[in-house]
Amino acid sequence: MKIKKGDTVLIISGKDRGKKGKVLEVFPKENRLLVEGVNLRKKHMKPKREGEKGQTIELSVPIHASKAKFICTRCQKTTRIGYVFKEDTLSNSKEKKKKFRVCKKCGKEV
Repeated sequence: MKIKKGDTVLIISGKDRGKKGKVLEVFPKENRLLVEGVNLRKKHMKPKREGEKGQTIELSVPIHASKAKFICTRCQKTTRIGYVFKEDTLSNSKEKKKKFRVCKKCGKEV
């Protein structure tokens, strides 16, 4: 999955189309994302103690990753993500290549 925790995404389909939000959690096995303030559901909570009242809580529910598009931090456009392999200059080991995410529109490292 190319979208990671902490990325900003734009929702491109569904009832929340056009909303922007930060990715709070990623579920790669299910190919789903938990985005802040998107796909809210109401959950009714029972009172836990005697004399306490019940509550209605709004929770964010994960959405499918295909409904979200990455927003580049450099060019502020919705884009796809590519990968580039560069040599790691910090480590002393031989020929270590590291994988970096790259914006497909501006070509800068994300």
